[in-house]
Amino acid sequence: MSWGEAISGNTEIRDWLMKNGYPELGLFCFALFFDKAASSWLIKNAPHLLALIKGVEGKKDALTWLQKGYPLLHKVAKAADADEESMRWLVLNDRVMAVIAQKIKFVKDEIEETNNDVHRWGFE
Repeated sequence: MSWGEAISGNTEIRDWLMKNGYPELGLFCFALFFDKAASSWLIKNAPHLLALIKGVEGKKDALTWLQKGYPLLHKVAKAADADEESMRWLVLNDRVMAVIAQKIKFVKDEIEETNNDVHRWGFE
């Protein structure tokens, strides 16, 4: 649940995760916001978490890779990308990961809305 709070923007928990043996979970939060250094670290040390982010963004190769080796993360990626069947499965089988998927979806939706506003108002 701490990871979910970090995804939601709790920087204290994110920093705690990074300093207490879970750097991949903290860096995941940075990579969600397109931080290149965090993404580079994840690809070397926790590629499944970077694939999760890419899967949420609809990258087919990431989803295929997750499905073969990390089926639970595949469900999380699909659920966070608004796949209702995957979310139902998570709710029934792994509620913690269902919450994680919801939090990732919320963050990604906020990022997309902000980007749409920037383009809509011509602030590129």
